[in-house]
Amino acid sequence: MSAQTSHQPVKLSFKTKFFYGVASLGSATISGTYAALLTMFYQDYIGLESRWITIASLIYAIWNAINDPLFGQITDRTRSKLGRRIPYMRFTAPFLALTFILVWFVPPDATKITQFIWMLVTMLLYDTCYTIIGLVHGALMPEISESDGERAQLNISSTLFGLVGTLAGFILPDIFRPKEVSGSTNMLSLQLALVAIAMIAAFLIILTTLNVKERKEFSAVDKPLTLWPSLKYTLTSKSFLIFVAMNFMGTFMMAISMGAIYYMADYVTQSSATIMLAFIFIPMAIGVPFTRIAIKWWGVVTAQQIYLVISGLSLCSLAILPVNLLPYGFLVVGFGMSGMQTITYLLLGQVIDEDEVRTGVRREGAFYGANALITKPAQSLALSLTAIILTASDFVTRESNNNQIFLDQPSTALFGIRTVVGLLPGIALLVGAVILFWYPLKGKYLLEVKAKILEMHVEKHERYMAMQGKRE
Repeated sequence: MSAQTSHQPVKLSFKTKFFYGVASLGSATISGTYAALLTMFYQDYIGLESRWITIASLIYAIWNAINDPLFGQITDRTRSKLGRRIPYMRFTAPFLALTFILVWFVPPDATKITQFIWMLVTMLLYDTCYTIIGLVHGALMPEISESDGERAQLNISSTLFGLVGTLAGFILPDIFRPKEVSGSTNMLSLQLALVAIAMIAAFLIILTTLNVKERKEFSAVDKPLTLWPSLKYTLTSKSFLIFVAMNFMGTFMMAISMGAIYYMADYVTQSSATIMLAFIFIPMAIGVPFTRIAIKWWGVVTAQQIYLVISGLSLCSLAILPVNLLPYGFLVVGFGMSGMQTITYLLLGQVIDEDEVRTGVRREGAFYGANALITKPAQSLALSLTAIILTASDFVTRESNNNQIFLDQPSTALFGIRTVVGLLPGIALLVGAVILFWYPLKGKYLLEVKAKILEMHVEKHERYMAMQGKRE
């Protein structure tokens, strides 16, 4: 990464872009494994009752929502010789591995209360570490370069590595987990595999911190805002409020559509969920590099709207497509999602740039934290709506069918599944595209913000060098 010595955006080296993605490989592998295995591990393998898992999940959801803005404020206000971002990634990574490992080493012969407490405490500890690393990693993207093009390449690297990690997180546990569920099930091979996953993931994250450098002038020169002014500036930013409303729709789409994909595979297409996921992830991976062209042609905002419309319309089509054509509908969904995965947080980077012009301070942590606080309830909304819609559509559960899958579902239930996977999230994305018409950071105003940011960063760099007793 080159230094800021003129009114030009910082150009990032291939090394920086590559290793920025490496951290996503590590964190996505851990998070994918956690998401795929947690409920099955505690319910099927350990035998913890669903009521205890529900209580743990509710407490976890509350903490998961409030810890992002908390740590966002903390990292923004951190002052150290190593910076305010990199140290949190480097020194939290070993604890991420440790807490992830502890989740899976619950005493199998303990009382159910003890197992519940173990699950809850280890979940909260793990999520705290994961939140810190995820928040800081995201905050680095808009901080280390002012260029939307350079930021897009960071996001492309992160997205591609992240897709590999997410798939690994779904596949690896399935390879090592016991296929027969019983009280005497030997889970040592699974636990050893999870230890290996944790250690490799932590190593990849630490490796990133040794190869990606943050802009220390911001932590050295900027005077951080106190809590109330920080909240005031964040929540009165029109650009941020419009961005987060759009992002709420995207988060809702991912939660409800991907969360119900197994219903579509089991009951509508009656095919392998892996094949269906391939129709989504393969075009997504192929499409990610091409988002650079879309950004160059249409700009960040319009490109995002186009991808939202592509995904939105193709999701809506899943409600009416014949069964044999559904995989091709998912293919178009995956292509649209490639743009959403890459472009969404470029918009947040622009919001943070505008905020720096307003406040004189870079506050990535505050904005990433506030974004998570507002968008994470979309996940709970998705879970609730899925249950409500399936119940209302007369869906026949396994539990009500002597624990056997009921393939001859009524037509209302099949349409309910299509609504959950396609129609509702599709409408949400189309609403998100409309919301962006009110996004102010475009055209002449965006160019003015970018020019001002470059001037401010040159000045901050010069002040930082003077503080270090160095010459340009």
